Amino acid sequence: RTTMKSLRFISAEAFVSNAEFARKSLGAVAHDLFPLLFKASYLLEQGEVIHDLVENWPLFDFNMGKLLGATLDYQEDLSHRTCSVCLESCLTGLRDYVLNQSSPYMKKLKVVDLTGIKDVEFQFCKCKKTMGRWARTQLLSKLCSELLVYLQQAQRNPGTFEISINVLIDLFVTERNYELVVQALLKKCSCPLKICCVAFRSDNLTLQKFFYIIKLTDPFLLRKLEIVHNVHLEMEHLEILFNSIHFPLLMSLTLPARTFNVQRFTATDEQMLSNIGEKMGEMTQLTELSMSFSILTGRIQKLLSPLKTPLKMLDVSNCYLNHADMAYLANSFHANHLEALDLSGHDIPELYPSTFFKLLSHCSSVLRSLTLEDCNIRDTHVNMLILGLSPCQKLQEFKFIGNPLSSQALKHLFAFLCELPMLKNVEFPVPRDCYPIGITYPIDDASLCRFDHQKYERVAEELNLILLQANREDVKASTPLFGSYDAAVQETNNELGAYLIKSFKETLEKFTTSFNKMS
Repeated sequence: RTTMKSLRFISAEAFVSNAEFARKSLGAVAHDLFPLLFKASYLLEQGEVIHDLVENWPLFDFNMGKLLGATLDYQEDLSHRTCSVCLESCLTGLRDYVLNQSSPYMKKLKVVDLTGIKDVEFQFCKCKKTMGRWARTQLLSKLCSELLVYLQQAQRNPGTFEISINVLIDLFVTERNYELVVQALLKKCSCPLKICCVAFRSDNLTLQKFFYIIKLTDPFLLRKLEIVHNVHLEMEHLEILFNSIHFPLLMSLTLPARTFNVQRFTATDEQMLSNIGEKMGEMTQLTELSMSFSILTGRIQKLLSPLKTPLKMLDVSNCYLNHADMAYLANSFHANHLEALDLSGHDIPELYPSTFFKLLSHCSSVLRSLTLEDCNIRDTHVNMLILGLSPCQKLQEFKFIGNPLSSQALKHLFAFLCELPMLKNVEFPVPRDCYPIGITYPIDDASLCRFDHQKYERVAEELNLILLQANREDVKASTPLFGSYDAAVQETNNELGAYLIKSFKETLEKFTTSFNKMS
């Protein structure tokens, strides 16, 4: 698909394509052309030109999302291109903006916004090297620390220290870049580039380090908090977090697996859960909540009823919800506002079919994403599912991996899915008839790939043909057996793997020690 370019944009491409000429001529370029030249340079991956444009940036703000987004001159959105060459040139250009005393432009820059960059699975840049969220966190922290050291050693012009630029960024911190980020945050007051954390994700961190760094990020500005893999946060730690730190602007909260476990609740735990609910109720901006793989049976109302703002996104996958939980969700004020809902891991047809469809009908006018993985949806339930999904005319994404559906049932379902006008992404299961007879659901990891791959390919072709014949080439249908793409996990999978091996080894050593003592 070719995107139309204006004559201005074509001229900008011609100008930046000769890097040497463009860099020499920047001094004669009008201020209002810098954004146009930046996008043209980014498209052509002209790293040196990008560096010099940022180093001499003549405007008050530098917003990556707006600069790379759809513009009148070039409609294509480039914000999903996390090209390493371009982003490194951008950030080093920002450092040199502070250091460059000979720039012909007055230094007006006050705000740099890096939050509009989107990490996606497939990159279209020529270099094929990406700079993900973790690497951007690492590089910016490194540049801030180096900048401060250089300014102190070189005793630069006092004017350099008067420069104060707020750099808005989504930080991603793990054990490996923790020290570097902490140093940058500690020296924030002295550094001309001031890291302003808008969203924070942490993986592979001890609780002590997590609590220390979260206080340094200025939680009052935080809009999104993700505590995901290998941060052993349990309910009592969450209560301490909410009691000691206020998050007035927090809109999105993701908690790690097993934060809650009601199976071992005492009266004290019940009170603790109520306190956490009340604290979340004080977060008046909170509209997205993810707490998958916790055991929350019968406690959803206690946790969610104090919220004063309706949730737009709720992920309670594999949370062992019972009928009372589902009834609360279906009748709560959240139901009419849910744009994204994940109920994976619950036997919906067996446990609460009518209550689930009531919930679906309440959110149908706004629902954009629905995930029902491993929900025991069988061929006999497909007609009912179609009936429930029919009003969901804004649905863009439907994921239902891991359900025991036959090829025939999938074809029937796909024929209906073609009618949903906004649908863009479907994740469907390997048909039950591709597996050996007698396979049990949910399928364990060892058996997941033991299916007739040739038969699956034939069925997948037929399903895509249904989409094609309905003129729905815009719908992407796939079967990601091991879960959807996660940019953060992809970027740090080596560290995550090493951490898991270390944890397994430590557990094994403890078990061996205990066993030897018993012997």
